[in-house]
Amino acid sequence: MATVEQAESMTETTEEGGVRRRDFIHIAAVSWAGVGAAAVALPLVNQMNPSADVRALASIEVDVASIEPGMAIKTSWRKQPVFIRNLTADEVSEANKVPVSTLRDPQSLADRTKPGKENWLVTLGVCTHLGCVPLGAAAGEVRGDYGGYFCPCHGSHYDTAARIRKGPAPTNLEVPNYEFLSDTVVKIG
Repeated sequence: MATVEQAESMTETTEEGGVRRRDFIHIAAVSWAGVGAAAVALPLVNQMNPSADVRALASIEVDVASIEPGMAIKTSWRKQPVFIRNLTADEVSEANKVPVSTLRDPQSLADRTKPGKENWLVTLGVCTHLGCVPLGAAAGEVRGDYGGYFCPCHGSHYDTAARIRKGPAPTNLEVPNYEFLSDTVVKIG
């Protein structure tokens, strides 16, 4: 049997230089809790990432060679319709004649197109009032009082530059980020 003096001597040695068993258990428990927290947090954070189909549509390329002046096409980007219109010289002239100060959402045609490509108008095909899809991109569709787009849901009228001119929509049709990769290919997104 150990005497009291020997027991005190062993305790002092362990406290002074060595690692006590209690310290080891504390370190192991905290480490295990950290691993568990990471295992729980990783799936929660990962579920906030965009899905594969959304990442695949982060940008699209559209060949616009077949769009004649005065025509438009509808395509889809990020599950939203996009209108690409090749404006005629008369439509460009008409859009430039409108005093910007008279518009509800003041933007010139130059603000909505790329330099040197003023005849190409790329907009999201979503009405800024309640999100309906306006008419006017396909042949024979109603284009409204200003020759651009007409939203049949609540009667918003857009001009040839897709600017709101009449109706409840508060702003112009949105212009997404886009660039011309060549004279006939547009990259949206």
